[in-house]
Amino acid sequence: MTSTTTGRVPGKAVEPDLDRQGRRPSVSSAARYASVIGLVIVFIAFFIATPNFLTIANLTDLLVSASILMVLAMGQQLVVSVAGIDLSVGSNLPWSAAVLGYAVSHGVGVGIAIVLAIVGGAAVGLVNGLLVAKLNMTDFIVTLGSLSVVSGITLLLTGGNTVPVNSRFLQDLALNGIGPVRWFWLVAIVVALITGFLLFRTRTGTHLLATGGNLDAARGAGVNVSRMRLLAYLCSGLAAGVAGVLLVARTGGADPSLQTDLLLSSIAAVVLGGSSLFGGRASVLGSAVGALLLESLINGFTLVGISQNYQPIAVGIVVLGAAFISRFQK
Repeated sequence: MTSTTTGRVPGKAVEPDLDRQGRRPSVSSAARYASVIGLVIVFIAFFIATPNFLTIANLTDLLVSASILMVLAMGQQLVVSVAGIDLSVGSNLPWSAAVLGYAVSHGVGVGIAIVLAIVGGAAVGLVNGLLVAKLNMTDFIVTLGSLSVVSGITLLLTGGNTVPVNSRFLQDLALNGIGPVRWFWLVAIVVALITGFLLFRTRTGTHLLATGGNLDAARGAGVNVSRMRLLAYLCSGLAAGVAGVLLVARTGGADPSLQTDLLLSSIAAVVLGGSSLFGGRASVLGSAVGALLLESLINGFTLVGISQNYQPIAVGIVVLGAAFISRFQK
């Protein structure tokens, strides 16, 4: 009766809507699995380009280098979950490494030095969280300021020079493991499991995602949004501290220079993994795959012989692609 009074033909009135509804999920699904699709394409492309890409030795080295980015991405994942961003990881990473290097060079035991490095990273995250959550300052401005301030402090601490770190423990951490499984991989897996458990198996994780999904609604439901935002930045700082320790173990020294490439890659990995830059949605596995994709890209460029000058361009393009992909993620 309603259809006759409105003058609509039943079959044709709903066709456009059904067509739209049929198309949107396909685009959204493709965006959600962008990291997996991209990783497969990159592996196939570099397998064709060079036979050295899929060797055991190269894949082992690739996973070791990707572990650092994965740990960094887990911290960034928590910040993005509450609709924030942490630009300070670009300087927090070398800062944590510098704390480790400085402590060891001044006779502090490597175990205590590692703890100091992680605490140093957490301290930066705590300051960021307090400024964003308690003083309601814009996260972009706060972490951009921290990026500069912490970078300057790191240069003062190290005199602008790389601090060599000679430690058998750190060498074993980078080179050995349990059978074929490297310690670096285990560290990255443990950090990812903790992040996933926190986000998807605890009440705190529900509150983190609710804070990012709708700040006012979360506040109205009784969620302490300030505490959640503070926790997210604190965890990001902790992750940067752990990544700083891994970086020193891998390179054998603390380099005080800004790690802007890892900063961009940590954000791109999270978005490529299916998380929304607007908060409320997270994918730990997706972020890990996104990190592996970005490291595979750089690794493949190196094997093919493409100049390192082009690598930041490639990462930047991926970041822009990730931002574009996020438009289709509802």
